[in-house]
Amino acid sequence: MSREKELRVLLDTSFILPTLGIDISDRVLRGLREIKDKRANILVSELSLLESLWIAIKLIKNNKFNKERFFLGIESILSSDTYTLVSDQKESVYRRALDLYLLGHEDIIDNILYSIALEHKARFLTIDRELREFIKRNKLKDITIFPEELNKM
Repeated sequence: MSREKELRVLLDTSFILPTLGIDISDRVLRGLREIKDKRANILVSELSLLESLWIAIKLIKNNKFNKERFFLGIESILSSDTYTLVSDQKESVYRRALDLYLLGHEDIIDNILYSIALEHKARFLTIDRELREFIKRNKLKDITIFPEELNKM
């Protein structure tokens, strides 16, 4: 098995939004292109699908939402070979996420996603510098990776 095939990456929610027809930063789009070039095993959490619904609700309120495009994207994520849907159905994921919260990181979604990535022995592709700083400050295992770092893998 090649090194490229061994790379497992859990996407932060921002990285599934373009598939759902939701505009996001060029940094995210570059990261998606790079991860595709790496031919990595791309993991998506069910929790990111839920979080994307919250984002969709905000966009609906601002009349900036394409419902058909959104659900075509959901269908693509659920049925394509591009993504591997992973579950957060382990007590250890929630225990770790709560421990991170108690250490001071208040974004429980990020805490759960980070914990899922650890559980699945994957890198966590994110643009959240605050999360990485928190991880380093607390001497936790840094599995985060930013889009601009993908070309070094």
